Amino acid sequence: MRVDGRQDDELREIEIETGFQPLPDGSALITWGETRVLCSATIEYRVPFFLSGRGTGWITAEYGMLPGSGNRRIQRERSGAKGRTHEIQRLIGRSLRQAVDLDRMGERTIVVDCDVLVADGGTRVASIVGGAVALRLAIKRQIVERKMKEDPFRGYISALSLGVVGDDILLDLCYDEDFKAVMDMNVVVTESGDLVELQATAEGRAIPPETVNTMTEKAINAIKEIIIPIQRDASAE
Repeated sequence: MRVDGRQDDELREIEIETGFQPLPDGSALITWGETRVLCSATIEYRVPFFLSGRGTGWITAEYGMLPGSGNRRIQRERSGAKGRTHEIQRLIGRSLRQAVDLDRMGERTIVVDCDVLVADGGTRVASIVGGAVALRLAIKRQIVERKMKEDPFRGYISALSLGVVGDDILLDLCYDEDFKAVMDMNVVVTESGDLVELQATAEGRAIPPETVNTMTEKAINAIKEIIIPIQRDASAE
């Protein structure tokens, strides 16, 4: 039995509240166990200089942890993202770009902001899951307001964290489990189950490739059966 009473393959409860912020083009508050992340999508009618004049769009992300989100005060990164924060927001941006046909967006940028209100493990995967919903809502709003002629959305991008604790594969690690894991993994997939990103790190001892394959399969199945339906329901698909 796990620290919070779940079975090995059981995910924490996931809830997504849309429209949490009324002013962005799309917003969603994702509650994943005790972890809470506020995701908003804002559309800017410009693109980075390297895309200017090509008629294509861009999606990027910013990620941050609020000072009171952890068990100690998180210092604000006033001079820009550094280290872990920079790596996480690049992951979110790379992942969400797979959800959209950028060539059909026109010259506009969608910025997805992910602010961690409470961190209890899995903040980056929660940001991807909630960010994909905010992104979808922003695109739907553009279509309803006739600012986009066609829908560039390919499908939801979703993600899940898991790890090896002792000799057990546990899905959806909370903070205490993540701290004890000998391997932790983040899996990002498309709605059809194709891999977008696979991050895995072993600490303490090496892990056989067969275990990694099993972990990946378990994560993809849980994403397709549990998380993507929650995303679709939240976006009223």
